Amino acid sequence: MAASKGLQKLTILVLILAVPGFLYYLLTAKGKNRYKPLPYYGAKKLSGTSHKFHGKIIPDTLYHTVPDFTLTDQQGKQVSLKSIGEKILVLNFFYTNCGDACKEVNARMDSLVKRLAKNDLMQFASITVDPQRDNVPALQKFSAGFNRPADKWLFLTGDTSTIYPLARNGLLVDALQDGDNFVLSNKIILLDSDHHIRGYYDVASTSDATRLGDEIKVQITEELRKKEKPLY
Repeated sequence: MAASKGLQKLTILVLILAVPGFLYYLLTAKGKNRYKPLPYYGAKKLSGTSHKFHGKIIPDTLYHTVPDFTLTDQQGKQVSLKSIGEKILVLNFFYTNCGDACKEVNARMDSLVKRLAKNDLMQFASITVDPQRDNVPALQKFSAGFNRPADKWLFLTGDTSTIYPLARNGLLVDALQDGDNFVLSNKIILLDSDHHIRGYYDVASTSDATRLGDEIKVQITEELRKKEKPLY
């Protein structure tokens, strides 16, 4: 009975979210209704263990995982992946004096937060690469311009010794200071609830913007499937 209710919930979700791009992930070429998850980014290796799926032995894979961190949000509260919990995390890098490039990515984030703020599975974060100037009061003032829930869209600051390695080694993007200038990626990054990287999206690309919206829906479906039934 519980499994039947879970299937009904998933079916309703798919019907609500379904758009042509989204359906691509749910249908095979032969039209069979099967779920196609998003890819995993970063280094992968075999764990040495395996599991059975439909009677077949499948080697277990260890995927790149973003390490935990401790930063401070616009309210002065400490934030970590552990404190965020098992949520889908959409994030980007920016700094408040950045200009048009950061305005574009933050505008895209603002649009996502506006549409998904009420979804308990979602969390959004923007991390400054200029923490010397972007302290808590500066981020509080900056975030007020978007008028979004502070607990849903986190603007994070901290030490460069945390932020730059997190970008380069954890999220696999550029974020560094070059003299008086900053070099940073304009991509939005999608993490699943296990802190695996599941997508990169160039905000200057219309197709990437559409793909981001579709793939967030795909990831929501995956997270609900994990909650409703065993993986195998």
